[in-house]
Amino acid sequence: MPGSKKLVNTILGCADDALAGTVACNPHLQMLHGHRVALRADLENLRGKVALISGGGSGHEPAHAGYIGKGMLTGVVAGPVFTSPAVGSILAAIRAVKQAGAVGTLLIVKNYTGDRLNFGLALEQARAEGASVEMVVIGDDCAFTKQKKAGRRGLCGTVLIHKVAGALSEAGCGLSAIARKVTAVAHSMGTLGISLSPCSVPGSRPTFQIADDELELGLGIHGEAGVRRMKITSADQVVKIMLDHMTSHSNASRVRLKSGASVVLMVNNLGGLSYLELSVVAGSAVRCLESKGIHIARVFVGSFMTALEMAGVSLTLLLVDDELLTLIDSDTTAVAWSQPSKVHVSGRKRVRESVAPKEEEEEEESFPFRAPATPYMRAVLEKVCNTLLNLQEKLNDLDRAAGDGDCGSTHARAARAIQEWVESKPLPLYPSQLLSGLAKLLLEKMGGSSGALYGLFLTAAAQPLRTDDELATWSAAVDAGIDAMMRYGGAAPGDRTMLDSLCAAAEQLRALKNPQTNPLKVLTKAVEEAEAAAESTKHMEASAGRASYIGSARLDRPDPGAVAAAAILRAVMEGLQGFPLNRGSFRMAT
Repeated sequence: MPGSKKLVNTILGCADDALAGTVACNPHLQMLHGHRVALRADLENLRGKVALISGGGSGHEPAHAGYIGKGMLTGVVAGPVFTSPAVGSILAAIRAVKQAGAVGTLLIVKNYTGDRLNFGLALEQARAEGASVEMVVIGDDCAFTKQKKAGRRGLCGTVLIHKVAGALSEAGCGLSAIARKVTAVAHSMGTLGISLSPCSVPGSRPTFQIADDELELGLGIHGEAGVRRMKITSADQVVKIMLDHMTSHSNASRVRLKSGASVVLMVNNLGGLSYLELSVVAGSAVRCLESKGIHIARVFVGSFMTALEMAGVSLTLLLVDDELLTLIDSDTTAVAWSQPSKVHVSGRKRVRESVAPKEEEEEEESFPFRAPATPYMRAVLEKVCNTLLNLQEKLNDLDRAAGDGDCGSTHARAARAIQEWVESKPLPLYPSQLLSGLAKLLLEKMGGSSGALYGLFLTAAAQPLRTDDELATWSAAVDAGIDAMMRYGGAAPGDRTMLDSLCAAAEQLRALKNPQTNPLKVLTKAVEEAEAAAESTKHMEASAGRASYIGSARLDRPDPGAVAAAAILRAVMEGLQGFPLNRGSFRMAT
């Protein structure tokens, strides 16, 4: 079975190309000739300070080269994907910074056997050459409840160590002092990850298999096994499980949180998680921690240490005081370090009250006539909502041919919003109020271009009905709604949109201006024409909307928007048929 597709030049050269690409795009970086090493381009500014070198296998971008810069790392040594870097390259990096005038070099290494061995061997060789070198090994993994001989794995918390060490170096601290400080910081930190999918090294199969309805808790950044597989549940619940595991008293590698503690929270995308999901997880983590009485001083959200394309997230907690926060807040030129506001996250007001609209009772004063609401309103709305809910899958299926397959879901969302609205409050007294209320509701709850178009139609249609609700005015209201959609939406009849259905119906509804017509017969004819027009859209070339980007040869089914509009009109007609209507009683049949 072939591995997952990767956009690379060659499998063997992808790590070299990736590092070279980072350097090519960042004028503050340079490559070290003959080695997979990136360094600050301004090494002359290093004289008299401690150099910081980190690194490890490639595939964790933006780690580690993204953290090179004033106030963070001096250089990094990259290995092949998920493989420790070569001893010779590590030694070459140490020599380069020593030659530039560094008073010492601190190697910041994640706790993996290969990294410890290779960086350790380079350290010994450098010391033999007279260099002043120290090494700190970072293990921030909170997955395993019992201590293992190999120790805790190095995960995303290592990036915070880069930041603290960089600030200390810029402040002129000595090598031993920096090593002692970051070692103490690492002991106050923990990280835990979850994954929804595996990743795959270029040219290889996925690192593991996981069922579609499962996630793995506590895995490593190379796809190493975690501690538990569990069924996917809500983000709130997953985050609670993660934080409970990280802080449990039964966990020997826990973060020792107490109510009132102050922390830095890092929400790290492991590579393939959407930013929508990342924001959901971040919000869940903030709420969960604050519910435990934890004060959140800073939050970092983004891709800091990834595992190729793995769809997953890790949470890092670091206990902080004012001194440590000052180091974390210090400036850096490293391109991958986000620069959040240097203010506390907890304890601030997050919601501003919106301006309340006028009460409906106040709006009623502007209407020149008053009439009671009729049962037609509720019956028609209930029929429309049930129709759209039943059509959800059909409309989604039609939409997949030319859109993103959510037309039915969008209309179903509108239907559910209308149902809640109808159940929560009395319906407005006037047709104009009803249409305006529906317009506001759909603009807020329906979303997408459909919500905007329906909102336009209903807002414009409500205006003629402010003065009277004669049958002729209803025809004018439909025409006004269509004009607004065409004016702002840019489509016209024949463009393969919902306008094809609406315009066909509007042409028949103009017969309502004749006092001799039977309203239901006119409406029935309008519905039939709308349905025929919707069906005819399968022969049209799309000239507006998302479908206009699709070749006409691939559009052989009706437009979902046109089908939905025709279905709404039929639902209106069927809702009215349940009542003995005449021209007089039809006036309030909204």
